[in-house]
Amino acid sequence: MRVREDLLHYVWRSRRFELSHLQTTAGASVEVLDFGQHNQNAGPDFLNAKVKIGDTVWAGNIEMHVLSSDWMKHRHNEDRAYDNVILHVVLEEDLPIYSAMAERIPCLELRKRIPLKLANIYQRLQQNEHWIPCQHHFFEVSDFVKQMWMDRLLVERLEQKTKLIELELARNQNNWEETFYWFLARNFGVKVNAEPFEWLAKSLPLNILGKYKNSLTQIEALLFGQADMLTQDFKDDYPNALKKEYDYLRHKHRLQPISGTSWKFMRMRPANFPTIRIAQFTALIHQSVHLFSKILEAEDIKAIEQLFRVEVSDYWQTHYVFEKTSEARHKRLGKSTIHLLLINTIGPFLFHYGTQRDIEAQRKKALQLLEQLPPESNRIITGWKALGMSPKSAYETQALIQLKNAYCNQAKCLDCAVGHAILK
Repeated sequence: MRVREDLLHYVWRSRRFELSHLQTTAGASVEVLDFGQHNQNAGPDFLNAKVKIGDTVWAGNIEMHVLSSDWMKHRHNEDRAYDNVILHVVLEEDLPIYSAMAERIPCLELRKRIPLKLANIYQRLQQNEHWIPCQHHFFEVSDFVKQMWMDRLLVERLEQKTKLIELELARNQNNWEETFYWFLARNFGVKVNAEPFEWLAKSLPLNILGKYKNSLTQIEALLFGQADMLTQDFKDDYPNALKKEYDYLRHKHRLQPISGTSWKFMRMRPANFPTIRIAQFTALIHQSVHLFSKILEAEDIKAIEQLFRVEVSDYWQTHYVFEKTSEARHKRLGKSTIHLLLINTIGPFLFHYGTQRDIEAQRKKALQLLEQLPPESNRIITGWKALGMSPKSAYETQALIQLKNAYCNQAKCLDCAVGHAILK
C-alpha cells in the first residue's frame, strides 16, 4: 500500500483507524487520551497530546512518518523542537528511533490498522489525472456539505488575499489610502500589465498626485511620464503639453520613471491598451484621491460602482495610443472591469479593514458585495459547470476558484470537506 504522510494525519485526526488493543512496536499497551491539535506550522505534527503508555501517562507532542527512518532523513534528531515527542506514529517501523537522551521513542505502527477501502479510495484520488481528483464522486456529495465548504473557502480566499495587503501595509506605515492605490493600480493592469502598473503606482506617491487633484492634465502628465511614455518627440499638441508639464514636475519632485519596455500591447483589444488604462486610472484619481475613504463610506454596491464610472480626457476619446487618431468613442470603465476591481481589490480591502479594525459591518459589506456581483466567467468556472455546479454570484465563483487552486490542483483531498465526505 503506497501511502503519503497526509493520510496518516487524516486517519489520526479523524480517528479512522482501528483503535482497539493499541501497542507500541516494543509491546507496551497504548491508550490515546487526547489526540492533540494538528500543527500546520513547523515542528511536530500534533501538539499537546496525552497518551498512556503502559502504566504511565505522557503529555507532549506526536510526530508522524510513513517510515520511522524518515525521522533521521528529516533531521529531527538535530532539532530540539522534537525533544518533547511522546509517540512516533508511522505506517511502518523500519528503524528504532532514539531521543537526544538515548531513550527509545515509543512507536505506534498503523500499517495493519488503516481500513483497506479507505486506503484504496485515497490512492484512486491521488493517482488519477482527472480535472479534479474526485471527478467521478463529486456528484455524490450532498449540496449541504458543498455549500458549507463554499462558505469556508470564500473566507479562506479573502484571508489569502489579505495577507498580501497586510504585508504591503506594514511596508507602508499602515497607510490605507496609499496601499489601496497600489493594489488598485495593479488590478487596473489586469494580468498582462499588472506588474508595470504596480511599479508605476509605487514610483509616484499618492500625496504627490493629491497636490494636483484639481488638474486632470497634470495628473495625466505625471502618470504617463512615470510610465515612461512621454520620451519621444510628438507632433500632436496634447502629448507635447503633457511632456513639457511632466519634465517640470519630474524635476520638482525628483521622480524616476519606470522602464517603458515593461508595457505590453500585443494580442490585446485596443480598449485594454495600457495607454487607455492609464487614462482611465488618471480620471479615477482626478475624481477622488481619497478613494478608499469614500468606499468605506459607501452604503451599497451601487454607490461603490458609481465611484468608478469615470470618463477619459478628450484626447483619449479619439486615440488608443499617442498620435494615432481613431473613431471617437467613449472609453469608460466597462461594467465587467469594475466588477473585477470590486472582486479583486475592494472586497479584500473591506474584509481586511473590518478584520483589523474589528468592524464587523465592513467585513459583512465585503461578503455582501461578492454575493451581489454576477458570477465570473473563466476556464475554472467552465470546468465546474461541466461538473454540474451553477454558481449564481462572485461569492460562489471565488470559492470555486479557491477549491480548484488550493485543493484540487494540489491533490489535498484529505483537507477538503468534499474529499472527507467521499472518504467517509
